[in-house]
Amino acid sequence: MTRPLVAGVLVLGLVGGLPTPASGAASWTPAYDLEGACVTLQAFNGSTSLGHVWKDSVGYGFTGSVAKAEPFRAEATALGRYLLRDADGAPPYQSVANWVWAGGDYGPRADWTITTDGSRHRFVNTATGQQMGSYLGGLGTGGATFALTPATGCAAIPDIATGVSGTPSAGVDAGGRLVGWIDAHAHITAAEAFGGSLHCGDAYAAGGAPVALKGCASHATLGWGALLEAIIAGTDPIASAEDGWPTFGDWPQHDTMLHEASYFRSLERAWKSGQRVLNVLLVANRVICELTPQHTSCDEMDQIRAQAANLQKMQDYVDARSGGPGKGWFRLAKTPAEVRRIAAQGKLAVTIGVENSELFGCREINGVAQCTTADIDAGLDELAAIGVSGLYPVHKFDNAFGGTRFDEGTTGAAINVGNLISTGHWWQATSCTGPSDNEQPLVSDDIAKLLQLGINLPAGTILPVYPSGKICNTRGLTALGTYLIKKMIDRGMIIHIDHMGVKTASAVLDLAEQAGYPGVASVHTWSDPALINRMLGLGGFLASYAFSATDDGQATGTFLEEWRAHRALANGSRITGYGVGTDVNGLGPQAAPRLNAGSSPLTYPFTAINGTTVGKHVYGSRTFDLNTDGVAQYGLYADWVTDLINQAGADGPLLRSQLLSGAEAYTVMWERARG
Repeated sequence: MTRPLVAGVLVLGLVGGLPTPASGAASWTPAYDLEGACVTLQAFNGSTSLGHVWKDSVGYGFTGSVAKAEPFRAEATALGRYLLRDADGAPPYQSVANWVWAGGDYGPRADWTITTDGSRHRFVNTATGQQMGSYLGGLGTGGATFALTPATGCAAIPDIATGVSGTPSAGVDAGGRLVGWIDAHAHITAAEAFGGSLHCGDAYAAGGAPVALKGCASHATLGWGALLEAIIAGTDPIASAEDGWPTFGDWPQHDTMLHEASYFRSLERAWKSGQRVLNVLLVANRVICELTPQHTSCDEMDQIRAQAANLQKMQDYVDARSGGPGKGWFRLAKTPAEVRRIAAQGKLAVTIGVENSELFGCREINGVAQCTTADIDAGLDELAAIGVSGLYPVHKFDNAFGGTRFDEGTTGAAINVGNLISTGHWWQATSCTGPSDNEQPLVSDDIAKLLQLGINLPAGTILPVYPSGKICNTRGLTALGTYLIKKMIDRGMIIHIDHMGVKTASAVLDLAEQAGYPGVASVHTWSDPALINRMLGLGGFLASYAFSATDDGQATGTFLEEWRAHRALANGSRITGYGVGTDVNGLGPQAAPRLNAGSSPLTYPFTAINGTTVGKHVYGSRTFDLNTDGVAQYGLYADWVTDLINQAGADGPLLRSQLLSGAEAYTVMWERARG
């Protein structure tokens, strides 16, 4: 039996200041309710008291004086597991000498699995399996049980507050419709993608923010991570201090692409400010993985599996930090009905998608598919078991399903090199009219720039030359691609048309129209407007990349311009709810500060879209401000959404309504797709 926390202090069944006697036959169960508790520990050998734990020079001993008892703060590291901090903030850890000593930082030996029989607790070191007790007169390996008594004087948990206060509006209205905004495209599991070492930082970690948001030596000045980020993001590889927690002078920034930007407290801030659905895309790329000097498996399906496991562990972690199984605000949703149930509870519904280039191993090498229909069937079964709602049949490279939509500029040149490595050929394009893919340089000057940086191509490789003006990928939907799309329709899966070349996407929409299938989406500004119009005609869902509200000087579009352009499409009147696609951690920049932020700033504190009050977000010793930082990390999407509506002028009320209806529109589309 566990007992709840009251005002941050553990209720331990105290009667007259003494522990409630344990029943003789009580079983030991995980202690889930210790998060944030400040307690003293009284050790017992059976019914004999060994004294209260107190701190000596290097470790801990026992004293008969209650006044000398050391107060300990508990911080959950997983369900039923905790990091303890003494009054000085030091974590007790199991030493190799059998004593429990005071450490400096969190590590595996400072992790304790705690169970309870209802009145006493057992502490077992998670790494070594040794039970805490008395060893040669001090705290160490032994077989003691402990009575926990509420205390004062505990060290604070190094953590990040959300800065959000007040009572939010309901997550659903009286008719059961979702009320809140949706991020339809996010990569919060990126730490496990690309072989696990490309990305610095984690969305969560045992040991909290000091562990999850610690800087990485590989990404510091002239490290391989800093050099790679300089190539893809234009950052400075020399001025890379790499100071994460607690100063954050180097990252996160709106233009850093290889550092964690969706720490779970930042996600919590967005949820508390009106977000209701988060669509997490498990992302993978074999070629990028193989560029990193250290990595786990570069097989893209292995990367997807690792991220799916990580996402489940993240739900468990948030539960652990919230009081136990099912108590967290972060809930995985595998069906539209689960989305509605979670939203009705006032929590964040987290849906799962997949975005990678070699799905099910279905690459093509010089036009020859490397998979079969049996591989597709088995792969779809596996994704269904994970709870995947939708996927991208095509991502950055041509594959066995169809052709990609080109990136442009230097980024496009780099990805074209990746296409060569993946498929054995460059992108192939022809001049076209009507809908088109992104233009490529007339000559291969951008690729030449990359070669100057030391990228090696196979001997005898001839650089590509593309037509000027509007061009289209010559590769369209293949027979295997047609098979995949039809199977997705049969299963009610969401087909993401972003990243498909025009020829491929047009064929996919033909199939969807023939089937009267509404389960089609474009959620981060990667499709031609003519294709988006067709998608809206089917009843599909639309979201825009989370650009700045107005010009931020980054030579990108703006969210307001794109939203208005979509409303002006022939089928624009069918937009009932509109989404946001942040692409956070997706090797893309976030919104920079608006150029006019000085004359028209977002004022803090502000009232969020759901009625809560939001102050500036503080990470350690750094305070973020949307007006000067842009969206440097995910917590600032609370600020960005409010600023977006403020900047919409006379369109503000309509934009607010469509954003608040975004989660509902997405869920309705998914429900109709499933039939």
